Amino acid sequence: MHHDPLYYPGPSRRMVTYGSRGMVATSQSLASQAGMDILKRGGNAVDAAIATAAALTVVEPTSNGLGSDAFAIVWIDGKLHGLNASGPAPQGLSVDGVKGLGHEQMPKHGLLPVTVPGAPAAWSALSQRFGRLPFDELLLPAIDLAERGFAVSPVVHQMWDEAFHEYRSYAEAVFAPWFETFAPAGRAPQPGELWRSPDHARTLRAIAASHSDAFYRGELAETIDAFFREHGGFLRKEDLAAYAPEWVEPVAVRYRDHDIWELPPNGCGLIALQALGMLEILGPDGCDPVETLHRRIEATKLAYVDGLRHITDPGAMGPSVDDMLTPAYLAERAGLIGEQALDPVHGNPIRGGTVYLATADGDGNMVSFIQSNFKNFGSGIVVPGTGISLQNRGWSFSLDPAHANVLAPGKRPYHTIIPGFITRQGKALGPFGVMGGFMQPQGHVQVVSAMLDDGLNPQAALDLPRWQWVAGKTVEVEPDFPDHLAQALMRRGHTLVKRADSLSFGRGQIIVRDHDSGVLCAGTEPRTDGTAAAW
Repeated sequence: MHHDPLYYPGPSRRMVTYGSRGMVATSQSLASQAGMDILKRGGNAVDAAIATAAALTVVEPTSNGLGSDAFAIVWIDGKLHGLNASGPAPQGLSVDGVKGLGHEQMPKHGLLPVTVPGAPAAWSALSQRFGRLPFDELLLPAIDLAERGFAVSPVVHQMWDEAFHEYRSYAEAVFAPWFETFAPAGRAPQPGELWRSPDHARTLRAIAASHSDAFYRGELAETIDAFFREHGGFLRKEDLAAYAPEWVEPVAVRYRDHDIWELPPNGCGLIALQALGMLEILGPDGCDPVETLHRRIEATKLAYVDGLRHITDPGAMGPSVDDMLTPAYLAERAGLIGEQALDPVHGNPIRGGTVYLATADGDGNMVSFIQSNFKNFGSGIVVPGTGISLQNRGWSFSLDPAHANVLAPGKRPYHTIIPGFITRQGKALGPFGVMGGFMQPQGHVQVVSAMLDDGLNPQAALDLPRWQWVAGKTVEVEPDFPDHLAQALMRRGHTLVKRADSLSFGRGQIIVRDHDSGVLCAGTEPRTDGTAAAW
């Protein structure tokens, strides 16, 4: 029987998922099962997150891989911990070097935008500090998926096909390994078609056996170094060997009697916190849905232009996190929000294809985890014989010496991927995230306000039609965004553009825990292939 896996003429509705002993919510059901397998073997939420993240490099290679970066917020033993596993630019890469190769801005694909990958180091660091099971056991589900293969899911196929047509425009030999690895039949795999990656499996085994050391100091580092030298790239084994992820303190704003947590820069979670901080100052929305949407859009715009202006590697930032979140500054920014849409300008706070997953266990431990190759498969660079697809995070760097995010050797770029977490009165409510590049902090604002202002459950919060500010007064909306709201927003000066599909509006997961009963409640993104696995 032939059928179209992307055609759904009738409305489809998901219900929230409940469990009490464990929960794993991801954008791909096989990855959720991998994490649940680890929970049932006696692993904790951290073990499950690592297993799920590794599995996602196999079953959603369109969004992340072994060459990804990662960030995590961990609630364990009653305390929050943050991990920044984003990598810096190679020591040999500079503005002059990039311009000397004929570029006026950082290229999107190829060898130049590749920064040091942090994901394997993140898995190892999380396991060493908080894991319960041996590290090598955690990667077994991912290894099995890579060796035996998996049936490609519908949305993953869409992203795979998009990347295939984009990379096909590059004729350089350096892109050939991508096609050999991800398009061996001369096309993207179809929905339901089995895809295997024995190279990926071998690399996962090496990472598992060495606690990721093979990637940074062993045979894999040597292979990466040789490939970059052969093709004129800048990443070296010395860059890999010098890398270590950084444990950081999450930062928060108070919103509607809850604390909303993000990681500090170089990630852009600060944008979500600024927007929510402005909305908190403006007070409850009231009963007018148009005023509610208008305020949320305007606060997000004002926060975003601040973030794009100031956020970079924290050592190179002008304003501090405290400067950007001080109540006086947020009140100043909130005071700009009026009846009509703004063309936003950044302020001066100084006075003087990503994957997201959430896990929880029966002991109350919870993890908010995100890892990404950035755009589609990332740089389009695959290291031959390894299955390692490398991210293109360096694309975010500026070549303007006056810009805060200017490229420099050993500097980490502005990062779009952000995990979120909610607590109340010192107790964990749960992890949340909405992956999707430029959409991510906007998605955070929308799902948090949907739950805490509109009283929606996690699944309903994810189901709501989304909007995305793109520039100036322009806001893109999903195909099913209500027309009466769109018309009302346009009368307030917004320029609304209705998109034909929902792929650019993010893909999120949420888990919340009831403290009285210990029951877990999850929502999973209706715009993708995922599921929430419950125990």
